[in-house]
Amino acid sequence: MRDALDATPYDALLLLSFGGPEGPDDVVPFLENVTRGRGIPKERLKEVGRHYFLFGGVSPINDQNRALLDALRKDFADHGLGLPIYWGNRNWAPYLTDTLREMIADGHRRILVLATSAYASYSGCRQYRENLAESLAALEAEGLELPKIDKLRHYFNHPGFLDPMVDGVIESLADLPEDVRDGAHIAFSTHSIPTASADTSGPVEGHGEGGAYVAQHLEAARLIADAVRERTGVDHPWQLVYQSRSGAPHIPWLEPDICDHLEERHGSGVPAVVIAPIGFVSDHMEVLYDLDTEAKAKAEELGLPMRRSATVGADPRFAAAIRDLVLERAGVERGQEVTPCALGALGADHNVCPVGCCPARAAKPAAAGVDSPYA
Repeated sequence: MRDALDATPYDALLLLSFGGPEGPDDVVPFLENVTRGRGIPKERLKEVGRHYFLFGGVSPINDQNRALLDALRKDFADHGLGLPIYWGNRNWAPYLTDTLREMIADGHRRILVLATSAYASYSGCRQYRENLAESLAALEAEGLELPKIDKLRHYFNHPGFLDPMVDGVIESLADLPEDVRDGAHIAFSTHSIPTASADTSGPVEGHGEGGAYVAQHLEAARLIADAVRERTGVDHPWQLVYQSRSGAPHIPWLEPDICDHLEERHGSGVPAVVIAPIGFVSDHMEVLYDLDTEAKAKAEELGLPMRRSATVGADPRFAAAIRDLVLERAGVERGQEVTPCALGALGADHNVCPVGCCPARAAKPAAAGVDSPYA
């Protein structure tokens, strides 16, 4: 039992997330952080931030992360895993650099990172690694002794990530009127990204149409749909759809958009839809606005019964999955034979990002990869 719960060589876990404003005065400064270097005027940022102002200027993501921290700490303590857990954000307090400085001051030298993104993509993986490298460079300039940092593998097909979403879809189906329930369509939704970014997501050998980003989402959707069929006895049609598109209109992004999809499904005679936001760990702003506000309004306009299923959030099964991934990676680092837990045909993803994986728009150093300057 002692070996099974041994996180050696790691001495801390860092929850690394996007961050979000916690009041109206935070919205524009937060968006300035997100868009730094792009030269977007403040007036334009105020317009972009209207989604946040609709919710009092507060993004739910920080509270979601606090809940996940509590769930992780409880799970680790209940199972005798004495690994301290810290939290840092890319774009808002607590900032990543400040958290890493605190971890170094506390004596931590082998840090494992959990990013709140389950899939391979530039924005969902490589950019987090670039932020880690930027923070390490800043701390190195301060004369601090840098820790070695590794990142947990993508967990899109771990049962602890999938099972809560299966329950969410089934609960949403059950909440539909009985006369439309069995014919309901499932729209598995994720963040749209430029097709060029999707095509180069994941390792080089997997680059192509949609790359690892689309392949991993399709696999997660299939696994959830199969589990729903096994538990309900009904084979619901489903499709992967996209939301939250931004950027210049002339640049191709992944489609179909969720609202366009609702119109198309309604036109084809589908009696009801369940939207399952499988691309998101928690109910942050893009879920609350793009699905619970815009998509809901579109469904009501069409007279189409629609339910939105829950994200994973701080579900205890997800916390247990993270514990499993920590112990798995620790065993690998100790040179032990480890059987990773992963469902479906794609298997467990790589532990260390190879060269050319989810390449950046412009070359930047990235931590926790084969090409990291901070080995």
